[in-house]
Amino acid sequence: MLARIAYNALLWLVTPWVIWHLVSRARRQRGYRQHVAERFGRYALRPDRPVIWLHAVSVGETRAAAPLVERLLAAYPHHQVLVTHMTPTGRAASEQLFGDRVMRCYLPYDYPFAVARFLDHFRPALGLLMETEIWFNLIRACRGRRVPALLVNARMSKRSAGRYARFPGLTRRALQELTAIAAQAPADADRLKALGAPAPTVMGNLKFDLAPPEAMLGLGTMLRQRFGERPVLLAASTRPGEEALVLAAVAGAAVPGLLTVIVPRHPQRFQEVATLLQDRGLRFRRRSSDEPVTADTQVFLGDSMGEMFAYYAACDVAFIGGSLLPFGGQNLIEAAACGKPVLVGPHTFNFDEVTRLAVEGGAAQRVESGAALGDAIGRLLADPERRRAMGRAGLAFAASHRGATARVMEMVRPLLQP
Repeated sequence: MLARIAYNALLWLVTPWVIWHLVSRARRQRGYRQHVAERFGRYALRPDRPVIWLHAVSVGETRAAAPLVERLLAAYPHHQVLVTHMTPTGRAASEQLFGDRVMRCYLPYDYPFAVARFLDHFRPALGLLMETEIWFNLIRACRGRRVPALLVNARMSKRSAGRYARFPGLTRRALQELTAIAAQAPADADRLKALGAPAPTVMGNLKFDLAPPEAMLGLGTMLRQRFGERPVLLAASTRPGEEALVLAAVAGAAVPGLLTVIVPRHPQRFQEVATLLQDRGLRFRRRSSDEPVTADTQVFLGDSMGEMFAYYAACDVAFIGGSLLPFGGQNLIEAAACGKPVLVGPHTFNFDEVTRLAVEGGAAQRVESGAALGDAIGRLLADPERRRAMGRAGLAFAASHRGATARVMEMVRPLLQP
């Protein structure tokens, strides 16, 4: 009880920072100016059927949830699916993937009054929380209203486990108040159990069930035609500071005619990366400009949303960002599913298990520094047979781990029976 009182007191103490954060983000990203009332539990849209609610924080979780959302829409046509987010980019990804087939809004901050308004307004029959969304007041409010709340595609890195361990009583109670937990991997289940989860089940990673959309593969073919016959390196989901390291690695690789495609992780950084390229005197084209990619173009800036499968389809080698610097890495499954050889840096703590399996299976190669990245780029682009072997290994790796969506649906089914 005292821990919860302290937690709620802390929420109120940081309220000025929460408001400042919203204002600060709104200056850089217009989406944060919209639907502000939803973040405090005020909503205009109203459901007219029973609601299945799925929470996906941002872009990665939303895309990972896509196979599950599609299965829920098909299996429960008399329900409405509500997808909640915390970021404008996640909301935009939901609009792109699902259109008006689902309702969408922001999940409120974890104030007791706000989560109570949310649950009383939508009255969900079931809640599915994606990955690492353990919100103490939200889960308590679901339990109090007898709303089954499941943590699905759950992952718990060592770093995240350490943060939750600072609040042992709150974390243990929240995990015990969840109806069920479907962990991605045994290591995730073990960390959740150590934090107090009574019986986490290993069900695999939903991201393996993502098939490259035909439209994106077609766009990838079009992009490749624009790029020409030259070698193409993709730096996918790069984070601050990594673009400079990638450019240095490319210069060190000295691959004749190489085109480097850079796709920053966050759209608010598109202009920042364009300025970096301009300041370095590099000849580059932006995806948004739709200008021809000429033979002397050195860099193609992928300043678009929702087209990552197309960029993977159009490249020869993919480097997964967030891993050269200690950001924890990003999902490499999409690249493997497109049959592309993958390079990752040393920092993959957010995706430890999947990265380890990909490296062990020959689908990915780990490099320890920017200089090592340049060496790996040069070697791979000079060895087409090795690229093909890694691509085949990636396809086999992705195919062998599918099935998590069906297992989660089996977990959901008895909870939605009349």
